[in-house]
Amino acid sequence: MKKVAVLGAGSWGTALSIVLADNGHAVRLWSHRAEQARAINQMKRNEKYLNVELPDKIQAFSDLSEAVEDTEAVVIVVPAKAIREVTRSLRGILPEEATIIHATKGIEPVTLKRVSEMIAEEFPAYPSDDIVVLSGPSHAEEVALRHPTTVTVAAKNPLKSKHAQNLFNSDTFRVYTSQDVLGIELGGALKNIIALGAGISDGLGYGDNAKAALITRGLAEITRLGTSLGANPISFLGLSGVGDLIVTCTSVHSRNWRAGNLLGKGHKLDDVLSEMGMVVEGVRTVKAAHQIAEEQDVEMPITSGIYHILFENKKPKDAVTQLMTRDKREEMAGLDQLLKELYS
Repeated sequence: MKKVAVLGAGSWGTALSIVLADNGHAVRLWSHRAEQARAINQMKRNEKYLNVELPDKIQAFSDLSEAVEDTEAVVIVVPAKAIREVTRSLRGILPEEATIIHATKGIEPVTLKRVSEMIAEEFPAYPSDDIVVLSGPSHAEEVALRHPTTVTVAAKNPLKSKHAQNLFNSDTFRVYTSQDVLGIELGGALKNIIALGAGISDGLGYGDNAKAALITRGLAEITRLGTSLGANPISFLGLSGVGDLIVTCTSVHSRNWRAGNLLGKGHKLDDVLSEMGMVVEGVRTVKAAHQIAEEQDVEMPITSGIYHILFENKKPKDAVTQLMTRDKREEMAGLDQLLKELYS
């Protein structure tokens, strides 16, 4: 039995806590709200986020130093906007040998940093090569019900990704390893943009043809941007790429799809975010990805269209028309050369 802290008591943090507890580990689930921690301990449920019965091996804490004391691993599952604050709070209290694993999908606007880069900046004493990212097609609601799920854990240090694999892998939660931290993080973050687009498409009343086109061309955009930054293009054909695209673009469990769906039906962004009541990571990621694409001179027409809908009040139907009437081109333009270089 290992002692593992999970920082973030939302739906995803709770679901990962269930996986770890089912594997026999003592799980310390940290919430920044004392009342939430008390309720979880008293009721053995996290009613607001994931209303299922929690294993006895999960104990909730609101004191961060208590939560991480004597732990072998710390799993960070807070929204991207809280990553810096939470990581900064770990200075001086994280056990020396503890492995940092994060399961947050996003890119920071303005700095354009990925989550692992934010962690490394805020915790310079921790080896950046040892930071592990966990990503893949994994709705918390289904993980909590022990439905079959597969994810990828990536770290530049393969010993650390193997450690994370051993902690999480089970007969219902299969874990693969990778060393392409850049590709795995970008796939997990950028797919939220395309999920917003899929929701907008459904909100407009379009059908499966439009959604299939969005997913496919969205993957092309993600691959172009990712490889321009140095990621392995094959990573985007894996669980954190194609896999996560499918699940977030086609399911009502997806916050980004639901937000996009409301936008497609004519709701304003501020009203959508207020109604959702939970963080929609894709909104912040659109802004960051749009800026990165301009700096890298990478064409991302779907991302650009969604950016204009979110932040420049462009009508969704007008954005679709603009996408459909772009200059004609070959389907694999640019992508075929990437694959040739990879296999040459």
